[in-house]
Amino acid sequence: MQSDEAELTDGDAFAVLQKQANQRRETIAELREVNRPDLLSVETEELAILEQYLPEQLPRQKVVQEARRVIGESGANGMKDMGMVMRRLMSEFRGQVDGRVVNEVVRELLTSQ
Repeated sequence: MQSDEAELTDGDAFAVLQKQANQRRETIAELREVNRPDLLSVETEELAILEQYLPEQLPRQKVVQEARRVIGESGANGMKDMGMVMRRLMSEFRGQVDGRVVNEVVRELLTSQ
């Protein structure tokens, strides 16, 4: 008997975990703004559990270093090239970087040129 249910690949599972972790990070930031330590502790604990199953994230300084490398190699010059730089970094370091951090770093580097 053939099942109509699709198998969940490692990439699919990773994407779900990453999405859930990102949602927790956003919620944590919002809860800090509204001073809700009761809910903050729950979200922080859930994020810690999710992070156990995700690859270790690159530190911001490494993201800056790699973004400078990609900008130099690609000849990116200004915000018009942000998408190209973002795509390359996100594909090279899939799962190892938070897209928001990459966005911030690339934006800072391209606007300071």
